[in-house]
Amino acid sequence: MRSPACGSHIHCSKLEPLNERARLHRARLAFASMSQNNSTILYAGIDIAKDTLQLSLGGTSENLPNDARGHARILQLLGAAEAARPGGKIHVILEATGGYEAALCAALHAAGKVLSVIQPLRARHFARARGEQAKTDPIDAEVLAAFGEALRPAPTPAPSAAQTHLGALVGRRAQLIETRTAESNRAAHDTDKLLRRQSRALLALLARQIGQCDAAIAAQLAADAPMKARAARVQQVAGIGPVVAAILQAGMPELGTLNDGQAAALAGLAPYNRDSGPRQGVRSIRGGRASVRCALYMAALSAVRHDRILREFYQRLRAAGKKPMVAMAAAMRKLIVLLNRMLKKPLFHLLTSAARNP
Repeated sequence: MRSPACGSHIHCSKLEPLNERARLHRARLAFASMSQNNSTILYAGIDIAKDTLQLSLGGTSENLPNDARGHARILQLLGAAEAARPGGKIHVILEATGGYEAALCAALHAAGKVLSVIQPLRARHFARARGEQAKTDPIDAEVLAAFGEALRPAPTPAPSAAQTHLGALVGRRAQLIETRTAESNRAAHDTDKLLRRQSRALLALLARQIGQCDAAIAAQLAADAPMKARAARVQQVAGIGPVVAAILQAGMPELGTLNDGQAAALAGLAPYNRDSGPRQGVRSIRGGRASVRCALYMAALSAVRHDRILREFYQRLRAAGKKPMVAMAAAMRKLIVLLNRMLKKPLFHLLTSAARNP
């Protein structure tokens, strides 16, 4: 199969079955060819689906199951390629797929492999920029490898076991909240006695499970000293409670290591220009991590009422003619920048407390 974008050959195992020795030999040759260009990094792309994985490595492609056997096979191929050049490394590029990538990422991290998990939209835009119109698993995997070679994304660090557990608990709690909201909306229109009884029972069950998640989240934060300290630190700000603190821990563990602009962008609160020539468009926020942004919205609603500085800031924007949501987004951005600075500088809040309470 030939990639229409770059003209390179992509060999799919479904079309060209290779024996074990030949596949490992090809992986070694692919990596050895990189050494001729004085490069010690070879980028591999893995396209992930629910049941399958498509690996693109040095121009070769292989289809594998998305299970422990497929993960072991990928590690074997990566190891064989790295063995072709001692000291060389393979950098794996894959997309966030809503959880289908989790087990593979854990296996790669456990094996000490370098990997980057990127947003699917970035990979798709990159493919279009290359003129790649077709979309198949082998092509997508090759595009990811080319993305890595061209843009060299930063590695995605391995989360700790505590971080993984907290993320699962926070994610489950959000699912239960969403289900409860949907059921409450449906129940408002029920007239049948049986349906109302079922709805009450379901809502009671959801409430119990949400409480169980809250207890498990609190236990996880209490059991991990760094998490406990970070949660206590951010709760010094008005509007930040235990739930928001947990969501920040799970959804934005980088908080405290970023600069102001990075913190705002990662939360999806950085305003982007839309200018062209003499036209100046309205700046708007986009991207970022939705779970963190939603949590910050609820926190900002409380903060603009109970924190003097944020309240005055919000009121000043409204008095200047800004729409309520624009002013609220600005308050959210100010809030995430404040939290980032507090975690980065242990004495920051103490230094500003006098200014907050003259």
